Amino acid sequence: MSLSNLSLIFFPFSPQYPSIFFPPLLKALQCHFTWDLEVNPPNLNLWDELKDTSREKENVWLGHIYNLQGFIQFKLGSSEEALKFFSQATETFQHLKNSDEGPWLMVNFGNLAWLHHHMGEDEKCQDYLSKCEALMRKYPAPPEEELHPEVCAEKAWTLMRFDKEKKLQAAELFQRAVRMQPDNVEWQTSWAILSAGPFKAYMEDMTPDVLEIVKSASERDPDNLYVAALYLEARAAKGEQIQDEAKDLAEKILEKPMHDYCGIGRVMKLYRKYISVDEAIKIADDALERHPDSRFVKRSAAKCYTKKVFSQRGNPDPRATDKAIRLADVQTKLLDREDLDPAEKQMLYCRYAKHLQFIKKDYRSSTTYHMMAAEIQKESKYKEKSVKQLKKTLKINKDPEIQRRIRELLFFALLSSINIQKLSSDRTVHLDSQISKDSSHTGSLFKTFVNSPQPEGDKPAFHGLGLGRADSHPGRFTLGCKRPQCTL
Repeated sequence: MSLSNLSLIFFPFSPQYPSIFFPPLLKALQCHFTWDLEVNPPNLNLWDELKDTSREKENVWLGHIYNLQGFIQFKLGSSEEALKFFSQATETFQHLKNSDEGPWLMVNFGNLAWLHHHMGEDEKCQDYLSKCEALMRKYPAPPEEELHPEVCAEKAWTLMRFDKEKKLQAAELFQRAVRMQPDNVEWQTSWAILSAGPFKAYMEDMTPDVLEIVKSASERDPDNLYVAALYLEARAAKGEQIQDEAKDLAEKILEKPMHDYCGIGRVMKLYRKYISVDEAIKIADDALERHPDSRFVKRSAAKCYTKKVFSQRGNPDPRATDKAIRLADVQTKLLDREDLDPAEKQMLYCRYAKHLQFIKKDYRSSTTYHMMAAEIQKESKYKEKSVKQLKKTLKINKDPEIQRRIRELLFFALLSSINIQKLSSDRTVHLDSQISKDSSHTGSLFKTFVNSPQPEGDKPAFHGLGLGRADSHPGRFTLGCKRPQCTL
């Protein structure tokens, strides 16, 4: 039941509501506080995206952006910051619409009513409840519709940006808003983008009806370069030659402010998949030069360099690898890939360890990655570099647990390099004659390992190494190095 209907039932002759009735009246509002939006760590990445997008002061979605930023600040425990953003939203809607009043303020006033209620400011809460009711009376939803088209569109936009799991619902809401107000170009474009969403991974599967929706949106909204890139990519997937159009579009996008819906990410993907990875990297470098502080450009460029790295299997370009790691938080895409062979993993672990050490100054995580590189049973220059760094760490890091783990790893790294014949179930290592040829070196390291400080309760030799299970591979040791949770 709407706020207007509730107020008529409870207070037919008075615009003032006793505070005891605030909860049901507030729950009847359509706003961020009633849309079941949950702020959790994954959503916090959205903050940077919203911040980038809000730099376009004439962005038609700027009022919606401030409303969402205010809600996120409230959920994070900062009511004062939330109030600033909600107030900015009010001013922005009034500026963009060139009017002090309109249905576009319904959601914003609802947010302010809820916020003042939570802040214990009953008089201000009452004021915004009255404003919401006045707007709903003046701008009612069309017959047979629950929501006014402006409210419907803002809810759709919010779900589209806030929750990937609710994009289907967002598309349906935009479709309803367009049906109620078909002349709104921005709503049509957003509906087209969401309609194309299920086909973004496999554009060649896009159905003719969705392709027509995207085409229509690109023609009706020529200034929206994201939907232009989307339509161009769909055509390329169908086999059309679009190189010249792609070049012109990339130039237009590079002149605009960078954010996640500016089109730069889509045009880079278009180049990577249908034109050339090297050409995509040229666009990425150009974008980085023009927009060196843009987080979104860095993430998009990192994907180009990552594609370059994995297109050179067996002989990856070290410079491309380093740049991919430096550009953005891409370690989950690089290091979590299941199709990497041991040599590729070793190379990435070693290079990422250096990035953590010299760029992020995260020495503990760097040590873990060096251990993961050294642990892989593959002799290479990257293993040598990681082993060398671990030996340095052993001299300067006084943490007994870190020292123990490094000594264990270095000892078994040496054993693996001299060819282990068998690892029996009772954890007895049998070495071939090569060990005797290097017995002084091996014995010295073994003595250091056994005599090193051990945590109480541990046996001095092989205890706790995760070795010797019946299914253990005789040529592979696992010290249980787990990748730390860290970000670039």
